[in-house]
Amino acid sequence: MTARSTARIYRGTPANLARLARRLRAGELVAVPTETVYGLAAHALDARACRKIFTAKRRPANDPLIVHIHSLAQLREVAEVNDAALRLAKKFWPGPLTIVLPKKPLVPAVVSAGLPSVAVRMPSHPLFRRLLKLCGVPLAAPSANPFGYVSPTTAEHVRAGLGNRIRHILDGGPCTIGLESTIVDLRDPQKPRLLRPGAVTRVELERTLGRRVSPARTPGSEKVAQLAPGRLARHYSPRTPVTLHARMSRARAARSPASEAWIFVGRPRGLTGPNIFWLDERGGLTGAARRLFRTLRKVDAHGFSRIHAELARGGGLAPAINDRLKRAASRG
Repeated sequence: MTARSTARIYRGTPANLARLARRLRAGELVAVPTETVYGLAAHALDARACRKIFTAKRRPANDPLIVHIHSLAQLREVAEVNDAALRLAKKFWPGPLTIVLPKKPLVPAVVSAGLPSVAVRMPSHPLFRRLLKLCGVPLAAPSANPFGYVSPTTAEHVRAGLGNRIRHILDGGPCTIGLESTIVDLRDPQKPRLLRPGAVTRVELERTLGRRVSPARTPGSEKVAQLAPGRLARHYSPRTPVTLHARMSRARAARSPASEAWIFVGRPRGLTGPNIFWLDERGGLTGAARRLFRTLRKVDAHGFSRIHAELARGGGLAPAINDRLKRAASRG
């Protein structure tokens, strides 16, 4: 039997925002909407509050948190800033880009997994930005779900996963991007590294920085502190085993047992059934990214024995979609 939810979902009224800001300043947890996925927020400069995130999510202490800020003044409070970081901030903030920089002593070690760096971003979701401004302090927030499971993109997703472990959820509607932020390592501005693909592409980063951005080719080890979240081999994973396909055959899907689900990027013409799903009617990558986690959750709840998922093709959001699918399918 599932434990009864103790979480309350709040509409984004001025009174509710003021109430939740007080809760956050007092060291409580609040699930918040962002343009990427819903996050589980705590006062980023309060180590005790941040430890509650790890407890609620059952998150290992070696997986750091992202610090969310409202202004560039707050960036200077938490990190050692360089010109490359300011260039990216001017171009992409507020927005779905996280920058890893050397941290200031003000940031508790629990936030950075004990490392001398910190991951920072300025979100664009208007409701979250209003809450950040009311709080007056940076907020640390990973995705608001049990560690390792599919990320939440609605308030109801949060309640389904953490409703018996947290008390406050701010409802900002469905997330518009649906995938976690791009993460770039700028501790050495001469050697930028892409740690996690997202809506801000590697090409866009290179164009803005005027230099090559190296890809992070190997997943992080579960045994050591991570430089940034979302780098473990297995992550964003449904309970149902996932098999990936570069291209999926409609004929094979039609012949498959009803116990196996098939998720296409675009709607497969002429193929229907209770085990056939797609991410976007026309196969558009923006729609596919927005619906990826929602679809994985929906399919996972049906009790299929296996999920077959099609990898995205092309540039833009395709690397980010495929990154999440590969981690969801990993058994490591």
